[in-house]
Amino acid sequence: MKKQIKCSLKPYIQPFERKLALAELSTLTDSNLKLQKAKKSVALGFTVVTTESAELLSKRLVYWEYVSGEKKYFTTQVQREATVNIVRNGIPIEQIAKLVPFNGEIPLPNRRCLRYGTHGIHEYRGKFFPQLVRALMNIAGVYENKIVADPMSGSGTAIVEAVLGGCHGLGLDINPLSVLIGQTKCSLLSIKPEDLATAYEDVRQKLLSTSRAQSSIKLKYFSSLPTKDREYLSGWFSEQVLRDLDQIASIVHSLKGVPIRDFMRLSLSNIIRKVSWQKEDDLRVRKEIKANEDIDPIKEFLEELGRSVRTVLAFLYQNQRPTGLYDIREGDARGITKHWNKWLGKVDIVITSPPYATALPYLDTDRLSLCYLGLLPRSEYRGRDRKMIGNREITERERQYYLSLFQEKQSILPDSVIKLISKIEQLNSKIEVGFRRRNLPALLSKYFFDIREVFEGITNLLKPGAPAFIIVGDNHTIAGGQRVTIETSKLLVDVAATVGLELKEVIPMEMLSSRDIFKNNAVSTEAILSFRNTIQ
Repeated sequence: MKKQIKCSLKPYIQPFERKLALAELSTLTDSNLKLQKAKKSVALGFTVVTTESAELLSKRLVYWEYVSGEKKYFTTQVQREATVNIVRNGIPIEQIAKLVPFNGEIPLPNRRCLRYGTHGIHEYRGKFFPQLVRALMNIAGVYENKIVADPMSGSGTAIVEAVLGGCHGLGLDINPLSVLIGQTKCSLLSIKPEDLATAYEDVRQKLLSTSRAQSSIKLKYFSSLPTKDREYLSGWFSEQVLRDLDQIASIVHSLKGVPIRDFMRLSLSNIIRKVSWQKEDDLRVRKEIKANEDIDPIKEFLEELGRSVRTVLAFLYQNQRPTGLYDIREGDARGITKHWNKWLGKVDIVITSPPYATALPYLDTDRLSLCYLGLLPRSEYRGRDRKMIGNREITERERQYYLSLFQEKQSILPDSVIKLISKIEQLNSKIEVGFRRRNLPALLSKYFFDIREVFEGITNLLKPGAPAFIIVGDNHTIAGGQRVTIETSKLLVDVAATVGLELKEVIPMEMLSSRDIFKNNAVSTEAILSFRNTIQ
């Protein structure tokens, strides 16, 4: 039986989110809602006639604050985001369980909240935001027990949301730290909050009761790392800081529960750059010596851990819902058919954000954490970095190889990509350029061959007719003294067409400051590319 239901939008969402909000509501209620043109005052309330219950809609809708029929329901999403508000002022751990789950007044967010639950436990440059994932799942009609895949899963945002939606999430990433972050974010969703609170208090008391270690004390954790890694790290931390970090690491590694232990390892990772001699706001490998008295790793760690524990605890007490399954593993996205052989042709939706061409040195950004946590030995670092899609460093031999590959196999790439690479190569040949600009045609060749291979794997992964959403943005370079725009979104549309992914829609979205992807190479927009798999 159809009934009228009123739905109210979150008042702070941006124009492209408004479009997604109406699209998800249209799909869920089988309605045809039209987007209002931008004006000073736009409607927040919409009435739909549907057979769906207000309660079910409140559990699924993302960009909406409440749904009302016979009763008013605040959406599950807005309640999850509201858990962040109750812990912002460092509330005592023991008080959190008294405030959530909400059974009265809800401290509704008044701005976008991207770090609720486990989403905020580790910094990660370039991640997309969780509401986008769930909205796209709703728009595609992907609900409980469906399979959601992200073959370049980064910090695990898409997989966490898949799990929270009762789906089976598949994640793949070549960066070991990314894999650890994603696995930990998902595994924390099913732990008992009391266990986390107890472990936190235990670690906190042990660290507060210890004095700063003396130079004569053997570094138990540090000495377990390979010799070359210890030598490398010694060049980026003072001896005193290494001793303080060792006290933290040794206590954390003594914990028994894997999800909680990894959670605390990530809290340690999140302060590594801050307590090192790495220039904090610099993505490149530059050093800035700081005095020991200006660095207190134990204080930094306890503050970081306390913030994360409070946020996760509030979410766990509020959520109290069964979650889906997940499988996040380390691997190259170009090898989808190898890593996910049993899932070929079975995936209901792919949501991913590929690395942008030569835009961000992902491994360099994380290199101290990778080394200190024992995730990637320095002896394997260069080899792993060269395998990264969108990497910025190649040898002369590799440069020659990719240029030859481009000449030999450019026919499998779309004309738009061929023209871009040829244009940059031609412009750079006219003047003397540095090695980075000289390498760019080869790096772009590698990037687009790599992306084509990933897209081909995605078509093999998806069910016939299933959707894939690719979130990507443009950037630019200088070639021959001229600014050349790399219209990545349009180029990837052309690449996708060569492997059987049909473009359905392009949804522009403004670049958010929170994503901080390109720094000086930034442009104003990213886009959501909506595809359909045409391979039978």
